Amino acid sequence: MPGPLSHIRVLDLSRVLAGPWAGQVLSDLGANVIKVERPGTGDDTRSWGPPFLRNRDGSEPQEAAYFVAVNRGKRSITADLGTPRGQRIVRALAMRSDVLLENYKVGALSKFGLAYEDLKEIKPDIIYCSITGFGQTGPKRDNAAYDFMIQATGGLMSVTGERDDCIGGGPQKVGVPIVDIMTGMYATVAVLAALVRRQETGRGERIDISMLDVMVASLTNQAMNYLTTGKVPKRTGNRHPNIQPQDVYGTRNGDIALAVGNDAQFAKFCQVIGREELAIDERFAANAARVRNLDVLSPIIGEILTQRDTRTWVELFDAAGIPCGPINTIADVFNDPQVQHRRMRIEIDHPSVGSVPMVACPIHFTEASLSYHRAPPLLGQHNREILGELGIEDDKIVAESRGLNPSAKA
Repeated sequence: MPGPLSHIRVLDLSRVLAGPWAGQVLSDLGANVIKVERPGTGDDTRSWGPPFLRNRDGSEPQEAAYFVAVNRGKRSITADLGTPRGQRIVRALAMRSDVLLENYKVGALSKFGLAYEDLKEIKPDIIYCSITGFGQTGPKRDNAAYDFMIQATGGLMSVTGERDDCIGGGPQKVGVPIVDIMTGMYATVAVLAALVRRQETGRGERIDISMLDVMVASLTNQAMNYLTTGKVPKRTGNRHPNIQPQDVYGTRNGDIALAVGNDAQFAKFCQVIGREELAIDERFAANAARVRNLDVLSPIIGEILTQRDTRTWVELFDAAGIPCGPINTIADVFNDPQVQHRRMRIEIDHPSVGSVPMVACPIHFTEASLSYHRAPPLLGQHNREILGELGIEDDKIVAESRGLNPSAKA
């Protein structure tokens, strides 16, 4: 079955992660995505390694694992936007596109005649999504941004990590580029909403997505904790600020993440650990009381959980319907029977590497299929193909993508 977006064309001018993530999600949903890259170097993430993919002969190609993670399903064409030829190609592609993704600095594409105001003159119904660090307006709109600094500036690091008075205390970033990923997801949602609206009105849209805005929105309960009380949330390590017991506890041979979510689950938890009296103790019977008295409750739980190994506790808690889990490594994750059953690891044929393992899109449809028909592209891999579709004869741009002389065979 074709993907739900198999009728949609996307022009991806974005680099690094947030924009390319949105482009990959749209591609997984079936969209025809063309990625425009700089001749010779391409997307910055092509060189963000090690690790890099390895060719069949053992040599390293240009593709870093970082690039491969966010560019599945796209076709790559190289174009220098600073030249009339490159601008002509992008305009021709925009004429055939439903959606354009870009994450250039504010106003940068207007110098090339490729701003929204320029392209809507030739494609009035285009959906033009701009992703920046701080948005199209405001005092910081011209500033560059990366995920790490936005995690800091946007408050996430102030509530992530152990307390300052603990060993290893201090602010910590999240172990994946969560702001980039969330920004890409918000961009995808906005694009899909604009496509639905266009069906009704026939009108295009200009979308302004800011990484800082996304980070602030993603503070969710911590933001509301502050807005409700005026008290600034602090780092609490793995302790949940609003629901307890939710923390990491040591076991006989490792650790376990315990995520008791309500009073009924706490009562079952107390039964499993053989301390039923805790569930009727007025200090712990209700969640609000457990949060207030956590310094008393947590050591009691901690001492009990060290008496058995992690696997035993997980089996006991699972049987009782108490959410918990081991602290898995990434290798453990892909060996997990549930992850394997859900087919979260896929293999895609790559033109120079062979079969490439990738992480699947987590969306499952009943009446449509996801699209995993194309590996992340080599730089300029589809130059001839795309230019041919546009009716443009331009061997020079093909040669530039491969570091050849224009007269050489591309």
